[in-house]
Amino acid sequence: MNILKQKDREELEARLPRMPWYVEQFVQYKLPDLSPASLVEYMRDYETFLRWLMAEGLTEAKNIRDVKLEELEQLKMESVDGFRMFLTTYKEERNSKTTVTRKLSSLRSLFHYLSQIAEDDDFYPLLKRNVMAKVAIKRTHKPKDTAAKLEGKLLQEEEIAEFLHYIKRHYGEEIASNKQALYAYERNRTRDACIVSLILHSGLRVSELVNLNLDDLDVKKKLIYVYRKGKNDDDFKTPVYFRQDAIDDLKAYVELRDMRYNPPRREKALFLAIANGKSDGSRMTKRAIQAMVLKYAKRFGKPYLSVHKLRHSFATDYYLQNDIYKTQEQLGHASPETTQIYAHLTDKTMAEAIDRRSGNDAR
Repeated sequence: MNILKQKDREELEARLPRMPWYVEQFVQYKLPDLSPASLVEYMRDYETFLRWLMAEGLTEAKNIRDVKLEELEQLKMESVDGFRMFLTTYKEERNSKTTVTRKLSSLRSLFHYLSQIAEDDDFYPLLKRNVMAKVAIKRTHKPKDTAAKLEGKLLQEEEIAEFLHYIKRHYGEEIASNKQALYAYERNRTRDACIVSLILHSGLRVSELVNLNLDDLDVKKKLIYVYRKGKNDDDFKTPVYFRQDAIDDLKAYVELRDMRYNPPRREKALFLAIANGKSDGSRMTKRAIQAMVLKYAKRFGKPYLSVHKLRHSFATDYYLQNDIYKTQEQLGHASPETTQIYAHLTDKTMAEAIDRRSGNDAR
């Protein structure tokens, strides 16, 4: 079972009854094509929009579930501009350009469905006038722009080994005077090093790590089986290769997993943690893995490192030795356009790496 997807489904089911009937209908229409996580994001965006309509007096509804279709039809461009301004300036809802674009795009999808696809009993569109059709959604980040933002924020080839060595040894030396922190570190460092090593030698996403079970690991074939983002088949796991470099770290962790974390027999998760006040290990959460990486990154002197930047670090190095399509397959990107980020990272970072590799081959 995809643990994260199950949680997203539960959240989706909890949010839907609070939405207007036409939003529920839209979600049912999109359910076969979009992941529960994506639909939950849609729900959050619609809730923000509908609450804003209520606050601005653009609907008579006292509850977001009661916002009428007719009130959406009567919206003017100035209302859309007002909502955009709200998203960018209001303190509690201030968003980046990318987030504002995504929220407006979510609204466009809903309005398009209501005006172009859904019909009433007389075969007329549910929404007779679509103000969102006038809204131009500009792409806010191109692969080249994303690459520029990542410049200097990824681990280079030699730094990968340095970071792993830091987790395994030097971090403990730095916190030796803090007995509580040292105790937690000693218990978890083999696990933590294994997680970071696996990301840096396979490019897995944090969601894929969280969902991993012990029997998803095949050390002999250097394969790990994961639920890929965007795949709606809950019964199929994609085989993903990891490098030889990760094997020792994986073996070291698996060997002590049961003894160190005392999991119940029914707990199949590969990566475990023991919560405060508990004696049995349970599946690590997405937030716990992200916080763990950040903890080591800050002490290592690279506070901008995150799970996703570790994935980028792997991908940049992997792209050096493979073409864009192999990199796309390894990372699980739906489109090669996303993978083009690593082509744009070649200007300086990859040129230096190629020089290093050429020098090593010459020796």
